[in-house]
Amino acid sequence: MATMTTGAGTEPAAIRSLIPARLDRLDWSKFHTRLVVALGVAWILDGLEITIAANVSGIISKPGALGLGSGSVAFSVGTVYLLGEVAGALFFGRLSDRWGRRNLFMITLGVYLVGGGLTACTAGSGRFWVYWLDVTRFIAGMGIGGEYAAINSAIDELIPARYRGRVDIAVNGTYWFGAFIASVLTLGVVNHLPDATSWRVAFLLGPVLGFVILFVRKNLPESPRWLLMHGRAEEAEAAVRTVEEQATHGGQLAKLDDSKAIEVVAVDNTGFIALARALFRQYPGRAILGATLMITQSFLYNAIFFTYSLVLTKVYGVSTGHVPYYFIAFALGNFIGPFVLGPLFDTIGRRPMISATYLLSGVLLAISAVMFKAGDLTPVTQTAWWCAVFFIASAGASSAYLTVSEVFPLEVRAKAIAVFFAIAQCFGSFGPWFYGNLIGNGQDHTRLFVGYLIGAAVMVIGGVVAAFLGVDAAQKSLEDIATPLSVQRSGVAPVKTQGPRQSPLGRPRPT
Repeated sequence: MATMTTGAGTEPAAIRSLIPARLDRLDWSKFHTRLVVALGVAWILDGLEITIAANVSGIISKPGALGLGSGSVAFSVGTVYLLGEVAGALFFGRLSDRWGRRNLFMITLGVYLVGGGLTACTAGSGRFWVYWLDVTRFIAGMGIGGEYAAINSAIDELIPARYRGRVDIAVNGTYWFGAFIASVLTLGVVNHLPDATSWRVAFLLGPVLGFVILFVRKNLPESPRWLLMHGRAEEAEAAVRTVEEQATHGGQLAKLDDSKAIEVVAVDNTGFIALARALFRQYPGRAILGATLMITQSFLYNAIFFTYSLVLTKVYGVSTGHVPYYFIAFALGNFIGPFVLGPLFDTIGRRPMISATYLLSGVLLAISAVMFKAGDLTPVTQTAWWCAVFFIASAGASSAYLTVSEVFPLEVRAKAIAVFFAIAQCFGSFGPWFYGNLIGNGQDHTRLFVGYLIGAAVMVIGGVVAAFLGVDAAQKSLEDIATPLSVQRSGVAPVKTQGPRQSPLGRPRPT
């Protein structure tokens, strides 16, 4: 139960509440499973979209489809989509902190459905339809980009603290289940349709799945934490009761000690200025950590994934019709890794696991690079090595999203995710171009060997930064990790990335 304390003069009333502690004490239930399925589909859709785009690019360039050149196809279905993700993350990320998680995860899915559906409705091959393709891909990307910000926030705020790490990492890892589905559907359905219709059907697959999930999402509650921090105490109480009833089927819950309560006063100014203060004044170490983890994993993944088919076809001479089989193996390795390793992030801890996954994947990539240079690899063994590398790297990459979503205050959480996601995408977009040039005609292995060593070094840098600046957030309440801007008094203290540093006035300065 939330209680209100009257403020002095014109100051807003303070609200004392146990709502965060009530959410964290819950055991895993069907409600949490339904929540993860309904919200986690965002990563499946993104993996599906990216892989479909990669698989049908060759079809779109044929005269029977749009007849575009390779560069134009890559720009329309790839670059424009990624730019849309960046714009959507920044635009909808702010709205998620302002309007609420539930409102935004309904809106962003709707935007994606419109964009994806309109892409499939491309009806001709003239210049107008090329522009149409660009616009619709941008809209679809905006929807998915907005999903990243709204949904990571909602999952973290509704999942009990002791499960948060493994759940967040597993959900982010389902991107590769989307890639797996896309590869299977390409082999089983798309490749057996006429060129003029196959790529349109392919782009319709994601919206069909998203439309079904829309009906599941509409029954999910708003984040009680978000409601509380915005001064909507009665709604927060109703929402947390709904969660408790669904999670316990009306059973009794143990009484909580009042020392776990927090006292908040709603904060209205939570725009990008508030985020800047949090990043550069309150938590500069965490800002460096989040940026490093996001940039390094994005660079490596985009560099390897978007040039995977080029390596197979130009270096190893694999036929384009057989490439999806290798994508299936690659996707499965990436998908399984977060599910197997995810629980360790809650038991062993964030700092050791994040640094270990980044460092180990970098070392394994370097070893595979040496074998590649020596000519000891075939397309099968190369793919096997990449499956091993990215089995580990996938968990590390997912932990980057977990980190930026839990180490900053609730009021700016979605914006923080959006900003770091946008930064990572901008740096990551450099990877495919860089590695594509290194591959060339596939004959000069030395250039690509150097590229693989650079990718390995990038991941090692991420692991070193995580070892020094990592936040020990495992099984801790979000309010313990980063005190919300609206908190006045509480029985908890925020976790530090390192020991307190002294300000010029001699007082400890938060990190």
